[in-house]
Formats: sequence, C-alpha cells, structure tokens
Amino acid sequence: MSVAKSASLTLEEFLKLPETKPASIYIDGEIIQKPMPKTRHSRLQGKLINGINEVTEEKQIAYAFPELRCTFGGRSIVPDVAVIRWQQIEFDDNGEPVDDVLIAPNWTIEILSPDQSSNRVTNHILHCLKYGCQLGWLIDPDDRSVLIFKPHQQPEFCHREDRLTVLDGVDLELTVEQVFGWLKMKAE
Repeated sequence: MSVAKSASLTLEEFLKLPETKPASIYIDGEIIQKPMPKTRHSRLQGKLINGINEVTEEKQIAYAFPELRCTFGGRSIVPDVAVIRWQQIEFDDNGEPVDDVLIAPNWTIEILSPDQSSNRVTNHILHCLKYGCQLGWLIDPDDRSVLIFKPHQQPEFCHREDRLTVLDGVDLELTVEQVFGWLKMKAE
C-alpha cells in the first residue's frame, strides 16, 4: 500500500484528480493507493456481490457495489464491497444511480490483502460505522476468519461454522466456511 503525504491537498482537490487503478483513497490529507486485488480477493468479492444482489436487487432492498467510491466525514474511501439500501441510492431522472456517493455504505465489506495493514483497513470500517454504517466485515483469507463490526459493540470473531451477521432485511444465510468454500474452484 503506497502512501503519499500531501498536507496541502484538500478532499475537494483530491476528488478532482483522475481516478487511479487500483483506486486511491483520501484520509486526513493522505492519498493511499489500494493494493491491486489478487485472485482470491477477486473471487471472494465477486461471489459476495453476486450472492447479496441475488437476494436484494429484485425486491429493491439493497445493492452491493464493487469498489465504489464513498465520500463522507472528510474522507473518500473505496470499500471492496459497499452495500447500500435501495432507498438511500440516489437516482437521476433516467432511473440510473448518480455517480457520486456522499454517504457511508450501510454495510461495508473489506477483504484483507497480504500487503495490507489490518489496522488501517479496520480504521476504514470504524469510520464507516461512525457515519451511519450498520455493519462491517473484515475478511481475512489467510486466517479463514471474518471480524464482524456493529455500531457501539465489540467486534465479533467468526470462523469455521459460525453464522455471519448480514444487514437487516437481507435474506442471506452464510457461514464462514461457506464463504471460504467459494475459493475452491477445482474438483479434487
């Protein structure tokens, strides 16, 4: 994760910069480039997005977006998965979602990459919770565990057959083992 200190760069100036690949985030005057996702990260991200949207989109409950820039509380972050309740998605006159999301996601999911600091990623989740997010997941593929974050509560460590807490109203039941089972793609 590369960090560029720039005391003179404001959030507004950062938002005018061209997007980078992978995405950069803005926290307290720092521009931090997210690491390029690797195969396991991408696989988990895709399966989570598909699984969530399969049970939420048709009923207009929520929508899971990959790598969506969310700007709020003086920061501009890009969660691996940002789930936003349908009624909080802003639409234009054509019924299409507007590009700039200026709220915290209702559910933020981060998948830890090998070269990421778990403390920094946890900080992103805590920032979301501070500004209205109702649920955060920190997925650690190496440890095969998920930390669940809720506002004003201790994080919950989940592994093996532990059932994962999902956003209220989302009809999805998953265990940690099921999530990490998605990584297996080749039959033995």
